[in-house]
Amino acid sequence: MKILVVDDEQDVRTLFEQRFRREIRSGQFTFSFAYSGEEALEYLHAHASEVVLILSDINMPGMSGLELLRHIREEYPAPPPPQVMMITAYGDQASHDQALRLGADDFLTKPVDFAALKAKLAAMETHEN
Repeated sequence: MKILVVDDEQDVRTLFEQRFRREIRSGQFTFSFAYSGEEALEYLHAHASEVVLILSDINMPGMSGLELLRHIREEYPAPPPPQVMMITAYGDQASHDQALRLGADDFLTKPVDFAALKAKLAAMETHEN
């Protein structure tokens, strides 16, 4: 499963590569990283058919994760559209509601519970096959 992680914090790459070391090594998951909404859209324009899941932070400078989500849902409506999980450091209901209205498939809070995320990804893989 190809996953695009979008977060303006550079250390997110190291964190995901450490937490998913075994799954990356086995080829179960492949991660790509973008450090802004704009960079994520550029990546998607070049690799849209490969990406199955997008994990995006909501609060980023420039294009927010919510704006990115809106672009994704407008530009990639064809089935199967990529799944989008939004990540936020704030558990505020307004962002959660807006993300769901814009078409988010799921919602995670920081710090990310990697055990829960792995369970969600395993369920997605089972549903795909």
